[in-house]
Amino acid sequence: MNISEITDYFTEENIAHFIEQYRSFGPLPGILLTFLKSFIPPLPTIGIVGVNAAIYGLWPGFFYSWIGIVSGCMVTFLIARAIVGHRLLERWAQKPKVAKRLVWIRRNAFSYVFLLSLFPVGPFVIINIAAGVAKMRVRSFFIAVTMGKAVMVFSVSYIGHDLSRFVERPLEILYVLLFVAISLIISKRIEAYFARKDDVTLQEKQAENQ
Repeated sequence: MNISEITDYFTEENIAHFIEQYRSFGPLPGILLTFLKSFIPPLPTIGIVGVNAAIYGLWPGFFYSWIGIVSGCMVTFLIARAIVGHRLLERWAQKPKVAKRLVWIRRNAFSYVFLLSLFPVGPFVIINIAAGVAKMRVRSFFIAVTMGKAVMVFSVSYIGHDLSRFVERPLEILYVLLFVAISLIISKRIEAYFARKDDVTLQEKQAENQ
């Protein structure tokens, strides 16, 4: 099965049918599909998250999607971080364009992960692997991806839970945009807090070595 066949199969109707078929397993189908997104890029994030909210309800659907996506991101990140010395990853990291991006990621790790986590479409696998190869701190990655995915998943769930309402009253999408904007401001403050904390830790270590 090639990529186009995978994309064609995972329509909203098929996703809904899959979740309904295995509804007896509780939240597992919804969590599993979003978890697999980190390993199978063609899976449609918007479709899966929207269907989860429509079938399970807004808050349960949001929670299941969020748990699945964050878990998938953490697993791929930790795997990349653990095998960062492998020759295949080393070759990839040494490519000129990749090397330049890794330098930028190391300097802006939190913003990199958080901002890209806001988008429902994109190469999640590459983002997670790049953060792992850049040796981003596990704590920082977890907080950034948890917050970023929470904003993205809730926005998509909120719309997918009652799509007809947004078709009839499109101005209500402004509430979603406002929510995203406030989340960006909060994330910047959290990033600044951790940056100050890391600077203090670095200064203390330098003082001890003198």
